[in-house]
Amino acid sequence: MDLNAVRGATSDRRVRVAVDAMGGDHAPEEVVLGALIHARAHPEDDLLLVGDEVRVRAIAGPDLPANVRFVHASEVVGMDEHAAQNVRTKKDASINVAMKLVHAGQADAVVTAGHTGACVAAAYLHLHRAPGVDRPALAVQMVTESGPFVLLDIGATTNSTGEQLYQFAEMGSLFSERILGVERPRVALLSIGEEMGKGDARIQRATALLQGSSLNFIGNVEGKDLVKHLADVVVCDAVVGNVVIKFFEGLSQFIFGLLQKEFERPPFGPPAYLLMRPGIRRIRRIFDYEASGGAPLLGVKGSVIITHGRAKRRMVSYAVAVGAGAARARIPELIAETFQRTPPPPPGEPAA
Repeated sequence: MDLNAVRGATSDRRVRVAVDAMGGDHAPEEVVLGALIHARAHPEDDLLLVGDEVRVRAIAGPDLPANVRFVHASEVVGMDEHAAQNVRTKKDASINVAMKLVHAGQADAVVTAGHTGACVAAAYLHLHRAPGVDRPALAVQMVTESGPFVLLDIGATTNSTGEQLYQFAEMGSLFSERILGVERPRVALLSIGEEMGKGDARIQRATALLQGSSLNFIGNVEGKDLVKHLADVVVCDAVVGNVVIKFFEGLSQFIFGLLQKEFERPPFGPPAYLLMRPGIRRIRRIFDYEASGGAPLLGVKGSVIITHGRAKRRMVSYAVAVGAGAARARIPELIAETFQRTPPPPPGEPAA
């Protein structure tokens, strides 16, 4: 999520962010230190560090900002554990405790670097879906030369139906319009061909629903078109979306790795790097996935941000900023209002 875009849609009300201190490959140390970076820079936000209080306190140290407090959780859902099963059995897991804080009105957002499936399951269990929403979707902003576009779903709902893809389009369009300020966002389906309706049965079903809707539906885009910014919102199943973002991430790292090797190659590499360094830095900033913070889980009754499992303190600090901004922007309330006003069609029915 673009932090500048979120900040542009926020109010100045104070918010409380529950941080799952035990979630992620580098938890709790990197998560706690990242949260503290945000807390010190943003005294207007209250942070609740959720996890093993003894461990979290030891990492936080004695110089604790006034806007940080601890909430003890005795259990953890590990990155390699079965998500839904352990969310239900480990009732005092840090992700469950964080979600309960939002449900009880004691926090306004949840931020986690933990297991995506566990986070989605905990959101289902404690926050529930927004009225009218069949399945939630994870949204992320993808980089192009002319600005970002919204891609969803990237990890919340696999084996999506055509009706669910239609709902993702509704939520993505609302997010793009109300949070990013895009007027009449162009909506497209990610498919195997650009011809209208080309794809499997669910793509064809979603196409029929979108054609009958009030959304600015432009048809299909292919994988090669994503960097061209042909659409402002691109909709796909979670498996496809997750493969896309991880391929982009891996490809960018591969390219920068090749460049580094070439710049290290004597005799012309080092002086060439000195000449190219300003441009390389600008390109690196564009592809800096850590600065995106995390992906909002759209369609549940609460602001939930899921950041990268490998996130370290810098990315965690950005993710907390996204959580605070999303809470101020009232994203869940906007989605609920939209679906209550124009309920999605039942299976087999055309959109209104």
